[in-house]
Amino acid sequence: MKRRKFLRILGAAPPLALFGAIPVGSGFGAGQGHEGPSRSQEFEPLEKTEEEWREILSPEAFAVLRNEDTERAFTSPLNDEKRRGTFICAGCFLPLFSWKTKFDSGTGWPSFTEPLGGRVGTKRDFKLIWPRTEYHCVRCGGHQGHVFNDGPDPTGQRWCNNGVALVFVNDAETLPELRR
Repeated sequence: MKRRKFLRILGAAPPLALFGAIPVGSGFGAGQGHEGPSRSQEFEPLEKTEEEWREILSPEAFAVLRNEDTERAFTSPLNDEKRRGTFICAGCFLPLFSWKTKFDSGTGWPSFTEPLGGRVGTKRDFKLIWPRTEYHCVRCGGHQGHVFNDGPDPTGQRWCNNGVALVFVNDAETLPELRR
């Protein structure tokens, strides 16, 4: 991202949104609210070895989903996706977001006001020194992104997702079966 665009993003966001995420819990899949159920409560967990994940994911998707990397801003075609449909986890195909909750955040990543119920788990992330709330798919544990308190109504939240961690399925298409 160019420095000028980065500084523009910093200047446009509320200060607390840049340095802290919403306080929704401390452990992956624990607690109430958007933290969702533990991985085994509602969906059969999908566990694969690192080698198996490398065989089915692109190198970019592997870096994000399995190593909690972040794709470069403004690189995902899903950032501009506006059709009716469902955004599913690129790792296990679990539906995570509806097109109805997607909005243009101006940040360069696909953003949503809320996930589908019980589909993501959260944990605290201190990789940038200040705490953020990271979220993962409850079925495969794949890293999706971070959630912040600077989104629009009705939730005021911005679920900022890596595009490479999602697959879009148009409403005219059938959702794929969950990956085994």
